[in-house]
Amino acid sequence: MVTIHRAFGFRVVIYPGDHEPAHVHVTKGGGMAVINLVGPDGKPDLVRTEKLKTKEIRDVMRVVAEKPRSVFGAV
Repeated sequence: MVTIHRAFGFRVVIYPGDHEPAHVHVTKGGGMAVINLVGPDGKPDLVRTEKLKTKEIRDVMRVVAEKPRSVFGAV
């Protein structure tokens, strides 16, 4: 597991050699989310969440959307 970004209390990680599609794992406190970097509409796509508030989900989706995909290892 490699931490590739931190923002607003979120920790964004990737697991080297993890399965496709390209995605990140995000944690904060006891909550987590998995976000595909490129969804069907070309924007990040929320795969699943656990124990995150609606506002936290919006915030983390914005963090992932605002970073260039190259920052997260996707081309």
